[in-house]
Amino acid sequence: MKKISLLVTAIALFFIPYLGKAQNVNWKSFSDSHQQLINLNVGWDYAPSVGLGYGYRINSKIPVVMNASFSLPLGHNLPDDFKTKLGAQLKVVSIGNFSATAKVYGLFTRYQSDYTRLLSFGSEFAAVAGFYKKHWYVAGECGFDKAISTQVMNSGKMKEYYPGIQDGWYVPTGGNFFYGIQSGISFKTNDVTLNLGKTITQDFKSTPLIPFYFQVGFNRRF
Repeated sequence: MKKISLLVTAIALFFIPYLGKAQNVNWKSFSDSHQQLINLNVGWDYAPSVGLGYGYRINSKIPVVMNASFSLPLGHNLPDDFKTKLGAQLKVVSIGNFSATAKVYGLFTRYQSDYTRLLSFGSEFAAVAGFYKKHWYVAGECGFDKAISTQVMNSGKMKEYYPGIQDGWYVPTGGNFFYGIQSGISFKTNDVTLNLGKTITQDFKSTPLIPFYFQVGFNRRF
């Protein structure tokens, strides 16, 4: 029966890396008078989704923006599924109008269906590089997200079907690569951003049912 639990976990993990690429930052428009930003976004990443994010720029030699975000799919029961991120973006290369950014995040995700509830801890790493001007930018992005440890709590309905099924913590090996482009327009203290890309599993042999993601976002810097 342990194999059944692992199978349930694997199936659920196929769905739960959804939601919310990190908020985009136009380094050229993030002036010295701007210390913080808030982000609202809507899009498709495994499911229709909405998100809210916050960023705080740290005064350091290497430009760093600390990020926290919360996102959820537009499903029937909104509180059932959600994803939180906590981490940072670092501008590691800056040559003229060219910039490269590294992103590092810790993830916490909740997924629930009629059969199981999963709480998952994971990580996400990404690199962004492109051309940035004060009023617009365009860049490429690639990254990897992974569910490191997942708690499986099976419902009564699942236990009726499989009496020997076990709850507990599991360490899946699944992960997803994603790659795409991002762009934005900056005006005054605002940014309107766009992310477009594709997701593929870490073995490069399969993709989600709808493997593409997109996100439209709005940043307010202050």
